Amino acid sequence: QVQLVESGGGLVQAGGSLRLSCAASGSIRSINVMGWYRQAPGKQRELVATITSGGRPNYVDSVKGRFTISRDNAKNTVYLQMNSLKPEDTGVYYCNTAERYFSGKGSWGQGTQVAVSS
Repeated sequence: QVQLVESGGGLVQAGGSLRLSCAASGSIRSINVMGWYRQAPGKQRELVATITSGGRPNYVDSVKGRFTISRDNAKNTVYLQMNSLKPEDTGVYYCNTAERYFSGKGSWGQGTQVAVSS
């Protein structure tokens, strides 16, 4: 079972940018859909963006036009470029397979903390 390690979070002012990375312990080439998810304080984890093995992205409405998900199968890495950050983007960001997210089964990494100040 592939393990995932997220990095790249930090504290930024509103309007700033961050680029998150997710390194997998094994090949992600055969994983159909990878995604980024976030958990805000006191809230449940929610889906932010997904990307298929063919590179087709999908975003929740709240991040459309601001976030860009990408994947490099050769490097076993998934990225999330976040621009025009807002305070409501604050939370712990995780990456994982869409299967694990929707099934509620499987392991999760530690995530990376993103804090956006107003």
